[in-house]
Amino acid sequence: MNATTLALLIALATGAVAPAPAPPRCDAPAHRAFDFWLGEWEVWSNDMRAGTNRIEKLLDGCAIAEYWRGASGVEGRSYNAYDPALGRWRQFWVATGGGVLLLEGGPRDGGMLLEGMRPNPRTRVPQRQRIEWIRNADGSVRQLWQTSDDDGATWQVAFDGRYRRIEREPPR
Repeated sequence: MNATTLALLIALATGAVAPAPAPPRCDAPAHRAFDFWLGEWEVWSNDMRAGTNRIEKLLDGCAIAEYWRGASGVEGRSYNAYDPALGRWRQFWVATGGGVLLLEGGPRDGGMLLEGMRPNPRTRVPQRQRIEWIRNADGSVRQLWQTSDDDGATWQVAFDGRYRRIEREPPR
């Protein structure tokens, strides 16, 4: 053992060296902007049950995971997080069949708006994607997913769903 290592060990043992700072926490308001989406949901679209979705916090509140199961059998997962370096929320979505969608954005009118680009599945031409989660007074959430093939001049609805909380009875 050399003298430098010995001096460091003595300093650590006597408390003369300050411990490393704790990692930053994810409890700032910016990290909580998507918390309204947390929970277990039944999702309806056009008066038909579209599927179920479970949204939960991960990594000490630094990320949100989505577990989608569509009524047709399609499954999807997303990971969502506030990126303090960019000052924006980011989402990475992947579904059975390999479809991937990358979105970013932030809070809007008490909800969340995320946008991105990907090729149109039919034409392969770049297509804008815009998904908005809108908080409703009754506790439900509307998810409005729109696409644009003309750089945002016009938009088409890809999915318009209403999330209703699944109420679980407490154990007896």
